[in-house]
Amino acid sequence: MSFFRSFSVTVALFLVFLLATAVANAQKIVDKTVATVSDGVRTELITLSDLRWQLALQPGVTLNPASSEDLNAALKTLVDQRIFALEAKRLPRESVDSKEIVAKVKEIITYFPTAAALESRLREVGFSSINDQNFEHIIADRIAIEKYLAFRFRSFIVISAADEEKYYREVFAPDFRRRFPGLLMPTLEEKRADIRSILIEQRVAADIETFLDDAKQRISVVYLSKV
Repeated sequence: MSFFRSFSVTVALFLVFLLATAVANAQKIVDKTVATVSDGVRTELITLSDLRWQLALQPGVTLNPASSEDLNAALKTLVDQRIFALEAKRLPRESVDSKEIVAKVKEIITYFPTAAALESRLREVGFSSINDQNFEHIIADRIAIEKYLAFRFRSFIVISAADEEKYYREVFAPDFRRRFPGLLMPTLEEKRADIRSILIEQRVAADIETFLDDAKQRISVVYLSKV
């Protein structure tokens, strides 16, 4: 074989290798990238791995194989999270410290029978342990979103005494009488703190739903792969 022929064969093989690599990478992207969420300036990706990571944190959800119903529910949750993440980046924010991450992980563990049960699920989706840096990064992102939600929605809510009295009269009292006939009903003052918490959570949920409906009118969500 002449030098030039040998060189041509080498180049041809190299080009074939590049093409094969490109195809493999394209297949990987198509397989993994499920959706994008963009505000026109920044774009957040959602991958199949993201969906599996989300499901790993949900007790009782089968991971291998994950059902299409569970994956689509996780996708809906992550689309909302990515919208909040884009909005949160518009505001200056403090970095999440390690103590906050540890506290959040401890909270998540309480949803599972044991820490080992959570760690087993994390390993199923590719993490080495609860202390995996990639897992901690995900937790840090979620804490940042929670901080944004607390600032954006919770800190500006005002619940009046009249609101508490109305809820006690129209919701709490009828429900208590129906569920516990004959028992002495707690007074408004005894239940005021609980009622205030309920009203705050209801208001937050309603405001978040309204915000998401409005945000989805100006934020582009593109679904790239069925799950």
